[in-house]
Amino acid sequence: MPTVLITGAASGLGWELARGYHAAGYHLLLTDINANGLTARIDELGAERVIGLAGDITDPYLHQQLLQTCRERFGRLDVLINNAGITHRSPAMQTDPAVLRKVMAVDYQAPVELTLSALPLLRQSRGQIIAIGSMAGWMPVLGRAGYCAAKSALGQFFEVLRAEAARDGIRMLLVYPSFLDTPIEQNALGGDGKQAQHGRSTIGQVCSADWMAAQILQAQRQGRERLFPDRCSWLASLLWRIAPGFYYRKMSARFAGEMG
Repeated sequence: MPTVLITGAASGLGWELARGYHAAGYHLLLTDINANGLTARIDELGAERVIGLAGDITDPYLHQQLLQTCRERFGRLDVLINNAGITHRSPAMQTDPAVLRKVMAVDYQAPVELTLSALPLLRQSRGQIIAIGSMAGWMPVLGRAGYCAAKSALGQFFEVLRAEAARDGIRMLLVYPSFLDTPIEQNALGGDGKQAQHGRSTIGQVCSADWMAAQILQAQRQGRERLFPDRCSWLASLLWRIAPGFYYRKMSARFAGEMG
């Protein structure tokens, strides 16, 4: 029976992915910083094929625990889903550098380090890596400088790794969603590192986490390499490349309420 490891699995997209892979017959290894939330999710799924390990995804020791559990309890790792993430809503000039470091650590450095540590197991299974990027990595979004930078770095790293890992039979699916209805936005950081107090602005349609999870599962079954589920945001990214001045004017008007 195949095994999937999902980070950020206690809520939002991670939880919907856990439900989907559980229904598909996978063994699940789930992790999240929210220990109580993770325990509740495991109870909901039933413990027969599910193991949860709570912890901070930026902690290398947690990575060791997760991969050791894969070896000892399941004997394999077939799919690694780098889903855990955080964001901020604050103009760059009003953002404490510590916030930018935290966003980069969670959204870029942690998935990179976990993936590199997981490569031996993935080679054995000729498995797959799924990285949850963002359209914010393809185009600037005002008030999200740190998030845009982290997701851009994530996409570039895994696009390079795709070609290198393919020699070992490891496949790669990069997912570029736009605005989703998940707790990542509800828990967004402000410029001072505390929870953001203002609502978010959006481009295009805000999609549900269960819809997004279904799209990812389908893309994996189809053997796709990249998933751009929100056509409106994909077109906006093209506009940014073709007419950046026009894009900035539209973006500035749309996000004016967040600029203070």
